[in-house]
Formats: sequence, structure tokens, C-alpha cells
Amino acid sequence: MKMFNVFTAFCCTVLLMAVSSCRQSETTRPNNREIIFAVSQAPLNLDPRYATDAASARVNRLLYQSLVDFDAQSKPTASLASWQEISPRLYSFTLNKNRAPFHCADKSKWALISAYDVKATYDSFAFLKDSPHAAEFDNIKNIRVKDDNTVQFELKTADSHFAAKLIIGILPAALIAQHHDFSHDPVGSGSLSLVSWQHQLSLVRERDGQKISLQEVKDPTVRVLKLLHGEVDLLQGELPVELVQYLQTKPEVIVKTNIGANFSYLGLNMQDSVLKQLKVRQALAYAIDRNVMMQKVMVANTRAAGAILPPEHYTNQYSLPIYPYKPALARQLLLEAGVKLPLKLVYKTSTDAQRVRFATIMQAQMQPAGIQLEIRSLDWGTFFEDIKQGNFQLYGLTWVGIKTPEIYEKALGSNSMPPKGFNRGRYLDAQLDQYLLNDNWQAATARINSQLPYIPLWYEGQFAVMRKQIHHFSAKPDGNWDDLATISRYAH
Repeated sequence: MKMFNVFTAFCCTVLLMAVSSCRQSETTRPNNREIIFAVSQAPLNLDPRYATDAASARVNRLLYQSLVDFDAQSKPTASLASWQEISPRLYSFTLNKNRAPFHCADKSKWALISAYDVKATYDSFAFLKDSPHAAEFDNIKNIRVKDDNTVQFELKTADSHFAAKLIIGILPAALIAQHHDFSHDPVGSGSLSLVSWQHQLSLVRERDGQKISLQEVKDPTVRVLKLLHGEVDLLQGELPVELVQYLQTKPEVIVKTNIGANFSYLGLNMQDSVLKQLKVRQALAYAIDRNVMMQKVMVANTRAAGAILPPEHYTNQYSLPIYPYKPALARQLLLEAGVKLPLKLVYKTSTDAQRVRFATIMQAQMQPAGIQLEIRSLDWGTFFEDIKQGNFQLYGLTWVGIKTPEIYEKALGSNSMPPKGFNRGRYLDAQLDQYLLNDNWQAATARINSQLPYIPLWYEGQFAVMRKQIHHFSAKPDGNWDDLATISRYAH
């Protein structure tokens, strides 16, 4: 408790000193229409065929349009096109009549998305062997264009969930043929388009010319100061709970909260000789006090997690057990596994202050269980590359914006090792593979919960903080930034 109180006092003291000395005010700020969004991590790749980090995925939803999206229960729904399942192996998609054009710099060359663009986008995965999404579309046998508005997908084998997989932003066929660099120069048909990407990502909303910029500010205290100074207009997530509570006392900003649906977990290298043992993984699960962390250092509406998909997802028909904090039991399990105590493990995380804080608390919680955790915090690029390459023992990450139960295959299937999929822990389980093959989600999630190829933590509550002049933006359960399509500086 003392550690939490000291942290709170330090944060508030720094903020009070900085705010009281601030000379810039909202009234002296240049009167332009640009809205500045301070983010902890800038996007890494704006090609939707390659993007895997949360920031890139959130921006790409605004730069591009996909054939399919999801409703509140995470069921697939029509977006750019409606569809018909002609047979278990044949799907027909019809593009909406009132669809937006691709946003080229030369407006005279703007053209509506056609079925040829859809075909070119999904055909391109056959040649992108390094795309982490390519394996998702291995089952496509052929894509046929019937006319400008209609495209059909023929599958190798039946897939009742195929439509839900077509969430990749559609790219212009002509630019795909020219090997255009969409990762740094995106050309889509979404609500926003790229202006420039140098020190910050500058975007423009096509319908009204509203300029929106994403400014990377890694330090959470600096992000808060910039918001209170009026240097930025908006921030979302990635703040210690003390800073959120502090912002709730400030009259110049508005804090909006919501439940969270993004799954945070402790990742394990299942090729590690120690972590291969189930009793060791069980010990880790019992060595973390989730309740204390949720109550003391996490924002409101955070929920303990038992599986990747949240309880309200349509596939979840019963609750999975949550591992309680039992350090004595954890210690006993390690001894039964023949582990010499203390068990020394290396935990990798990013340099984000809140993530380092989580790691530090877990380090203290694990000590009574006989686990000695060494924390290595790395810049995001190095950290994420280590995870993709399997260069870790333990790591902490969050699955963001996940909607379909196919995530269990992509994250844990034996055939989903990187770069084909996201099985970064290199987990192999023939029994789980069989459950996944049969779409037996209840059996699959129960198997995962008992075998612990990862340690489930929580669904972190969501919040967004904005200047009082900002309207039409709210926090979403999956943390998406879709409201940048409607955000405004003044109410209207």
C-alpha cells in the first residue's frame, strides 16, 4: 500500500507544479481546426496486410474500408459489402452502391472501389509469404469477379466462418500491381486519408477537411501535462490509475470510461525446458494477485479474464475459473515439479511506465512463491521483434480488437507458428487442434484454461480524456479510434 501512495503523491506533485507554472492557455493557443491526439505508441505499418500492432490496426480502420465488420456481440455484419453463402465452399459479395472512392492525391483520379480491387487485395496474400495474416486466406481456391460490384470466393474446404475473416482493408488494384508502399503511403477509401507522416501522423477527414494528428508521447505524465496545457486535445488509455483520478478533478477536461474487452496476458515460451512443465505454469498462475492489481493500479471497469474473448462474446456460454492468488500452493507446485528454488525467470515488457509498473508488482507478488523475476524493459520495436522471434521466457502483451473465435487457432494452433500465425509461444497440443478443427469453442477454451499456454490476466477498462471543447468521441470496449470519424472541436 505504501508503494501505491508514494506513487500517487509523486504524480500529483509533479503535475501540480507543472500546471501552475504553465503560461499557455486555451485562449492563447493558435485558433486552427487541427485536433491533436496524443498516443503512447505511434503506428508502425499502415498496410493492412501487414499491420499487427494496436495503433496501426486502429488507424487502418479509418484509412481503409473492409468488406465485413462486427456488431456489439462480435457477430459479422455487412460493411463495404453484403454477402450470400451460395454453398459451404462458395461465397458471393455485393459491394454497396453508395461507397466511397479511393483517396488519391490527385482528386481527378479518384475511383470507386470495384470487385477487381477486392480480388487484387486478397489475391496478393498468395505472394506475401511474410504477412502475418497470409495463412488466414490459404483456404481460398479462387476469386472470381462477376462484374464491377460482385465478387465470389471459392474455398478449398467448407468454412462457415469465412465471411468474418474478410476484415482486411481493400487496396487499389492498380497500386498493388505497381508494388506501392502502402505501409508508409496508405491509399484507401476510409473516412480519413494521409496528409503526411514525419514527426507526427497527420490525417484529414475527407467529408469536411477536419485535420487530425497523432502525436507520439511515450511518457504518461508528459501526455497528461500536454493535455492540461492545451498542447493536445485528446488521449486514450495507457495511464496509471492515479493520473486518471487526478484528471477527473480537473474542470478543463472530460474523462469518459467504459468496460474493456482487450485481453491482457502473461506470454510463455513453451519451448523453454522449465515452462514446458504444467505444474510450473500453474504455479505462475497462482503467483499473481489479479484482484489487488485491478483494485490498486488499474482503471475502473477492469475485469479478471479467463479466456481471450470476453464473457459477452457469443461463443462464451459459461464462465471459466479465475486462478486465485495462492503463493504457498504455487511454491508447492514448483517443488513437485523438481524445480530448485528460487526459480529465476526473465520477463520482457515495453518501456511504457504502466507496463513496467505491472511487471514490478508481479515481481513482488511472485517472491513468496519462490519465483525470482528479472524485468527487462525494451523500446517497443525491439520488444515486439523479440516476441515475434520467440526470444523470451515470459512477456506481457494485450490482444486488441479481437472479435472472432478463430483467434484461438491463430494464437495457439500447432500450424500457426510465426510468420504464418501468432503462436509466439510455440505451443503444440494435438487435443486442442482437434477441438479447434471442429469449432468446439467451449472445449477449446476449457483446455486452454487448464493447460495454460499463457497466463490470463484481465480485460483492462477503457477511458478517454479530452479538452472540454472536444465532442463526439468516447471510449470503446476494444479501444478503437473509430470516433475520429466524427470528433469535433465544438458541439454541433
